[in-house]
Amino acid sequence: MVRLKDIAQRAGVSVMTVSKALRDLPDVAESTRQRIQALAREMGYVPDSVARGLRTRATRLLGVILPAVTHPVYARVLLALEERTYEIGYDLLYAHTLNLAEREEQAIERMLSRRVEGLFLCPTPRLTGQERIYEELAQSGTPVVVLGQPPPFCARFPSAAGDDAAGAYEGTRHLLELGHRRIAFLAGPVAAPWARERWEGYRRALLEAGITPEERWVFAGGTTIEDGQRAAAQLLEEAPDVTAVFASNDLTAIGFGHHLLNRGIRIPQEMSLVGFGNTLAAEYFRVPLTTLRQPKRRLGYAAMNLMSQLLRKQPADSVRLPVTLAVRASTAPPRSSPLPSGG
Repeated sequence: MVRLKDIAQRAGVSVMTVSKALRDLPDVAESTRQRIQALAREMGYVPDSVARGLRTRATRLLGVILPAVTHPVYARVLLALEERTYEIGYDLLYAHTLNLAEREEQAIERMLSRRVEGLFLCPTPRLTGQERIYEELAQSGTPVVVLGQPPPFCARFPSAAGDDAAGAYEGTRHLLELGHRRIAFLAGPVAAPWARERWEGYRRALLEAGITPEERWVFAGGTTIEDGQRAAAQLLEEAPDVTAVFASNDLTAIGFGHHLLNRGIRIPQEMSLVGFGNTLAAEYFRVPLTTLRQPKRRLGYAAMNLMSQLLRKQPADSVRLPVTLAVRASTAPPRSSPLPSGG
């Protein structure tokens, strides 16, 4: 391993001069600084970030805690965050919660023990009010940016999110404009703020059209393809008169669609389907999915801008980005006859 002492010997200067040159301090001649930096690159010198952190109390680390990086939405957000942290000379640590509160608490504690200079969080949905770990996080003074709609216990932190309510309203309006009047809703987790906002957007669109949402049109859609398949089986048993479905995320929409197609029910001729997220899988589904474009990379960039303000000790206001409709092959005017027998 190349040390500052080795570079100093090759350059014929003191170790202090090498240290200052590599830190771009002003009291080293420009020609000397360039020569030392070039020599360091040639010798393969790698700075000891741990030692530097002990000296400066700055780790140049940012943390991000997500439910799972394998989720297509979070994967794109993480990519954007990593791009921006790299540009400003930081490294990114990340952890998965798998939507488990205990695992999330441990992840936050580990990030704080690593002395991250800032933390991006997608909080695990909870039905309770205050959470001890978030009180601890606030008291630590660590800059925090929430990814997505913040739950009440994160209201003190700035957030970057899409406008979920407006997006769901627009998706439901699209089905109404096609002529649908019996539109089912696949809800997300009850405790998730984004799920509540999407429900409100769906509900508002129906009420404005003079339609009272019926309880039998609302199904637990969850967040996975398997959840969508289960919801489809339930809907076909309990509400076969429905002509369209609005799913609160793409994965449940895809699961729902798979079940219908496997039962011989055509999309959109016999059932229209709208998702939320505009994941890559939605565009290349067996019937390309009409969905709401969630600005995933722009959310990551917006979150990084908020973090940059916090790191500079500047105020940072939450950001809401527009969500727009992508119309594809899965929506059409409603069928004029009942679903086929066995559907």
